Amino acid sequence: MEMPTTVGLVHLSLHVAEATSLKDKRRVIKSFKARMTNGYNVSIAEVGDLDSRRSAVLAVAMVGSDKRYVEGAMQKIVNAAASQRDMILVDYELQWL
Repeated sequence: MEMPTTVGLVHLSLHVAEATSLKDKRRVIKSFKARMTNGYNVSIAEVGDLDSRRSAVLAVAMVGSDKRYVEGAMQKIVNAAASQRDMILVDYELQWL
């Protein structure tokens, strides 16, 4: 039996302008990750710029059976990243696996 499965992956490139240390950046990123995982049932990992105090790259993954639902949720996460007051969304890339 074949079941339709959609895997969405979005990479978010972020800039945390007010961060003066890695601890400041991680506090902002941790807060954003917690809000997104609680609100959208996604997995998030910091995958780039780990040692940079002002930039971060997050990978956000979601699995579902309805591509439109997954796409809508991913767009909401991109919009949430863009509307954060303590970080700037520099770029993003959405992929389907």
